[in-house]
Amino acid sequence: MITASHNPPDDNGVKIVDPMGEMLESSWETHATTLANASSDKALVEAYDQLTAHLSINPKAKARVVFARDTRASGPRLVSALVEALKATDTETTDYKLLTTPQLHYITRCLNTKGSSYEYGEPTEQGYYEKTADAFKTAMQGRKPSGGVIVDCANGVGGPKLRELVKYLPTISEGGLDIKIVNDDVVQPERLNYQCGADFVKTGQRAPPSSQAAPLARCASLDGDADRIVYYFLDSDETFRLLDGDRIATLAALFIGDLAKNAGLSEKLKVGVVQTAYANGASTDYITQHLKLPVVCTPTGVKHLHHAATKFDVGVYFEANGHGTVVFSDVALKRIFKYQPQSPAQHTALSTLRALTQLINQTVGDALSDLLLVEIILAHKGWGPKEWDLTYTDLPNRLVRVEVVDRNIFKTVDAERKLESPPGIQGQIDSLVGKYKNGRSFARASGTEDAVRVYAEASTRGEADDLAQKVAGLVKQAGI
Repeated sequence: MITASHNPPDDNGVKIVDPMGEMLESSWETHATTLANASSDKALVEAYDQLTAHLSINPKAKARVVFARDTRASGPRLVSALVEALKATDTETTDYKLLTTPQLHYITRCLNTKGSSYEYGEPTEQGYYEKTADAFKTAMQGRKPSGGVIVDCANGVGGPKLRELVKYLPTISEGGLDIKIVNDDVVQPERLNYQCGADFVKTGQRAPPSSQAAPLARCASLDGDADRIVYYFLDSDETFRLLDGDRIATLAALFIGDLAKNAGLSEKLKVGVVQTAYANGASTDYITQHLKLPVVCTPTGVKHLHHAATKFDVGVYFEANGHGTVVFSDVALKRIFKYQPQSPAQHTALSTLRALTQLINQTVGDALSDLLLVEIILAHKGWGPKEWDLTYTDLPNRLVRVEVVDRNIFKTVDAERKLESPPGIQGQIDSLVGKYKNGRSFARASGTEDAVRVYAEASTRGEADDLAQKVAGLVKQAGI
């Protein structure tokens, strides 16, 4: 997939999808880096031949690659370079033109499971829309949405693809969802992610300047390649309220847990939630204390979350930035589809749960299917954004960036929640944290620059800010 996601329009990059439609297996990232960093054509061929031998790859085996791109101006040029490379390696190719990243993930899994007992769907863009829309209709169970939703598409590929998906959904006159699409200008590539989109909203904690949403109107923002989504609204006094990935995860876990119970499957399905250290402590407490579901914490990065989610029968994971999905194990799917309901109420819950397994894009975070998932849950509960927001109260938090000479001296353990190096610093952080009510703080090195990010939360905004600054001071001193 040729995209640079939430980054500025002049950037571009590549996301590699593995054969089951999931993210590239991490050991292969090293091989990709080796090839990308080859210093010359000759060095590239040598690296290619060495990898072929090292990985025992038969060069005569037929290879097949599918690809697509987002709306960036540099996309077509990168596609032509890719095609030349694939020709040189005698690879069979299919160009799917413009797609969202999750649509290409979906198509890849469909192609590789076709004709098997794990068949995922029709491997076309139309197949994606039909599967998603059919599941949405079933899961709604005749319920009417409470008002419409305004969707900011970041002036990216999600705009035209959401418009296409809407054609397959029930119309408003049929009791369907009223989706108002904004920021969908793909004619001017320079407008991509500019003062709009999920990253702008999450980072700035504010609606796009172009937003004209009234108080309590339900709003959502996608990112540039539509694999992230966050919700937000203005409350009655026009205060901005963010409903981020933590909120989507708790909403999904609440609903799926209830469905499993109401279908008579709660003893047969282990539902769990996967978070990173950046998840708000209030969301973790809500899941463990109120929903009574297990929570696992992993290092930052969707690949870590996805892997941990597969350990549950039903694994829910979202990063706070809005990238996430729900994964159903093979055992869970067999139980859900073979179970015989014992009452009409069980039948209804089971029908909804089965539809969700078809609606949710289990390969990767998908803003379009996640949007419909949220809307289904809100319709079933009769909630607007305010009721959703009231499920728990986020602890005030602060994220601080500290520049250091060498980020590599900061080494973490315990899913990035503790520092084992430099020696002694974790004890100092723990001592500081103990002085604040509901205090929590950790520091982790950036993956791309000589900086360390410090996260802190506490019971009040002032205490969270104070704790963050004091821990940042420790980090700065250690990093000189």
